[in-house]
Amino acid sequence: MQQEPYGEVFLINKPLEWTSFDVVKKVRNALRIKKVGHAGTLDPLATGLLIVCAGKMTKQIDTFMGQEKEYTGTFVIGATTDSFDLEQPIIPVADPSHITLEQVIAAVAELTGDILQIPPMHSAIKVDGKRVYESARKGVDVKMEPRPVTVSEFEITKFENPVVEFRIVCSKGTYIRSLARDLGEKLNVGAYMSSLCRTRIGNFKNSEAHELLALVEEIKARTNEIEPT
Repeated sequence: MQQEPYGEVFLINKPLEWTSFDVVKKVRNALRIKKVGHAGTLDPLATGLLIVCAGKMTKQIDTFMGQEKEYTGTFVIGATTDSFDLEQPIIPVADPSHITLEQVIAAVAELTGDILQIPPMHSAIKVDGKRVYESARKGVDVKMEPRPVTVSEFEITKFENPVVEFRIVCSKGTYIRSLARDLGEKLNVGAYMSSLCRTRIGNFKNSEAHELLALVEEIKARTNEIEPT
């Protein structure tokens, strides 16, 4: 009897400082098959839910990528960076001590709903066939066009000046780092993203995700018994 083609979906809690490709490579090596991919990049300094598809389930990647995302994390106001996160050095902008919770909430309201967003220069988007982060690292300016995204929920969960804790629900293609930049501009004090965790993609939750290294050991043990086809 012929075996069905192998296919599987893994929910993984991406570790801090790992790239999304690092995670895919680890799973690919454990499975010992080439057809493995992820459904939506997380930056190295972000953690949380990464959906990894293997075998015939790689055909579902676009479907997963198109689903609604939820994030939690922290912004810091009063400073910025060239990447709007901690990948680049912190640049002081203005003293934020006068900023109130009410002002933050008012600024957030302007960044909620259907908005136009300019992606950060330090991103993997391609312009004229080149990744814009490659141009940014060479000091080359690239004109980034605003893109329509939907921020359906933007909740401030805690504010202890200068730290803003948040929960965001948004559409595919939304850059949380860009929301940090835009919040800082609206408050006239600058802002950057200091931490980020993706907590949900569609109905998949990070609370259901595997820790990467434990999952890899489980896969290795399994593939020693049955080879995927």
